[in-house]
Amino acid sequence: MDDFEKYEKDCQKIRKANDGLLNEFEVWLKSSGISKKTTNQHLSNIDFYINEFLLYEDATESKDGAIEVGMFLGYWFIRKASWASQRSIKMNATSLKKFYAFMHEKNFIDLESLADLKQTIKDDMPEWLATLRRYDDPAIEDVW
Repeated sequence: MDDFEKYEKDCQKIRKANDGLLNEFEVWLKSSGISKKTTNQHLSNIDFYINEFLLYEDATESKDGAIEVGMFLGYWFIRKASWASQRSIKMNATSLKKFYAFMHEKNFIDLESLADLKQTIKDDMPEWLATLRRYDDPAIEDVW
C-alpha cells in the first residue's frame, strides 16, 4: 500500500468516527437548549473543520485538532471558504469552543488543551479578522 492509499484509508476511518462524534455532539447541543437553527450551524461548522480541514493534508483525528484552530481560522478558512466573513470566523470560533468543550466532557481531550484553544481564540481573533480584511481588500497584495 502506498502513502496515498494509506492516507485515503485513514481518512475513511476518521470520517466514520467523525459521523458518530457529530451525532453525539448534536445530542449534546440539543440538551443545552439552543435552537435547531443554531445547532445546525454548529454542526455544519464542525463538520467542515473535522472532515475538510483536519483531513486536507494529513489524516488528523478530531481529538488531535484542537491545536490547529489558529491555522484554520487565521489562514485556511480565509483562503478556502468563499463564505469567510467576520461573522463566519466568529461563529466558527464559537462552534470550535463548544465542540472541544464537548470533547473534553467525553474525555477525548484534557482541560489544558481546551483552555489553550480558548486562549488562542481570545488572543488571536483580532489578527484573524484583520487578515480577513486585508485578504478581501484588492489594493493589498501581501495579505499575510
